[in-house]
Amino acid sequence: MPATSGTAVLTLPSDQEILMVREFDAPKHLVFKGYTTPELVKRWWGGRRGNVTIAEIDLRVGGKWRYVMTANEGFEVAFHGEYHEIVTNEKLVNTEIFEGAPEAGAALVTCTFEEIEGERTRLSMLTRVDSKEIRDTIIGTGMESGAQAGLDILEEIAIELSVG
Repeated sequence: MPATSGTAVLTLPSDQEILMVREFDAPKHLVFKGYTTPELVKRWWGGRRGNVTIAEIDLRVGGKWRYVMTANEGFEVAFHGEYHEIVTNEKLVNTEIFEGAPEAGAALVTCTFEEIEGERTRLSMLTRVDSKEIRDTIIGTGMESGAQAGLDILEEIAIELSVG
């Protein structure tokens, strides 16, 4: 398996926010498609940490989503949420709840897909939580390395879609 490229940049804009920004060598409509199509999400969402067994997406405002992964170590990881705003190929706003710690509350995730340099895309993923403690707990889970690997695979998928 190839190593993660690590090209996503993670910053902490505030005590309650995590921002990841990554550029893709693919047009934004294909990055968006890879990000929102269940069979494609199953391929990238788990990074290289496990097998995504469920990727349910009802892509409409008020629609629900749920992803479940069986980690390589054998345990299950699941997240779910609801879409609040959808601008096809441009923007997604949704809640995200980690089913292993629902008491942490719902994060609000805003993803923007921006065309840069013609056929390239910049994806910005801003996660807002209720407290610095929750933000730091998320960072402490190793989410960055998992996200890096998943976004690498998402780029591979978007490139496949452009030549396929």
